[in-house]
Amino acid sequence: MKRVLVALLAVVAVGGGLLVGMLMAGGGAKASSTTDPSQVAGAGSPPVLATAPPTATTSPTAPPTPAPTPTPAPTPVPTPVLVPAPLTGVLVPPAVAARHPIAVMIDDLGPARPQSGFSAASVVWQAPAEGGIPRYMLIFQENIPGEVGPVRSSRYYYIAWAAEWRAVYAHAGGSPQALQTLRQKGNGQLVYNADEFRWGNSFWRVKKRFPPHNLYTDGDHLRKIAKSVKAKDGPMEPAWTFGPDLAEMARPRGGRIQVAYPYNQITYRYDWKSNSYLRGVTGAAKQTDGATGARVAPKNVVIMLMKFGPLNDGSHKHRLEADVVGTGTAWIATNGTTIKGTWRKKSLTDPTQFFDANGKQVTLTVGQTFVQVLQTGSKVTITPGDPPPPPDPRSRYSAAD
Repeated sequence: MKRVLVALLAVVAVGGGLLVGMLMAGGGAKASSTTDPSQVAGAGSPPVLATAPPTATTSPTAPPTPAPTPTPAPTPVPTPVLVPAPLTGVLVPPAVAARHPIAVMIDDLGPARPQSGFSAASVVWQAPAEGGIPRYMLIFQENIPGEVGPVRSSRYYYIAWAAEWRAVYAHAGGSPQALQTLRQKGNGQLVYNADEFRWGNSFWRVKKRFPPHNLYTDGDHLRKIAKSVKAKDGPMEPAWTFGPDLAEMARPRGGRIQVAYPYNQITYRYDWKSNSYLRGVTGAAKQTDGATGARVAPKNVVIMLMKFGPLNDGSHKHRLEADVVGTGTAWIATNGTTIKGTWRKKSLTDPTQFFDANGKQVTLTVGQTFVQVLQTGSKVTITPGDPPPPPDPRSRYSAAD
């Protein structure tokens, strides 16, 4: 009985297995909605990926950034070389400092004013002439002037001052003594003669003035004369010593110098702001340059006393001669202060130099110098300025301090 039961169970088991197999074979077409997808996949079908693996995207390669082109270093600009001009001490290029000096005789009669050329002159001389009327001599060196005039005649003592630089000496005629000197020593021995009678194309008459106060020239024509007479440019030894302007806070306030010729009184008023001497003459309290309109205002004023006397040249014009070589009294005004000293000139071609009371050569301020030459015994009035105000100690500190 037991055997029959075991056999029966075996048959049932085998049959059940066949039934399950058939059901599984038919279920591939009609799967139940509750069938687990993972079981279906695991039943022998190849696995299906729900999401395709991402495709690697290659970004375009950016071109390499070019290296910046180096900026070339700027070519260094050489600092211009400057040297002191021999007659003023002003710093100028070497070629300018080497220009040959040119002296021009200038009228000072009333109808000749305002004269042209003062602004560009390095040194201006003024001295007596016949009839009590003074005359100027303008010396140009570092500056080439525009209009210059009115040009007048020569006198011997002016040749002596121009000879200190062997200057080109421009004039319109002259005294017999002066003309003889120029004929004998006007080829560079003393000066280079530039007489209007010979170099007429370099001088002209203007219509705004009447003769003889209307003869003019200019710097370009004067330089051409210098070239024609072979007055070569070249280095020159300065005759005077120059120093810088005094500091503004140390300059005196005001001050005045007065000198007079029979027909012209000259006044210099010291201006501490510009450190110059504002010049006035009879009929023009504020003297100006007729060419530029600029105020005549030198940096230095020198007054020389010198013996003048009749030339006795047989003329009725009463021309003068002067003891131009020698020594005498001088007043030297610079940086607002005037001192009394002496002038000295050893020979016609030696420079006129200025010394203080102790015999030490005076230092002038860089810039233009006016030299007033007066007859011995002439009155010279010097009015000192006020001392500079004491410094304000508060000016050293800011409000925040």
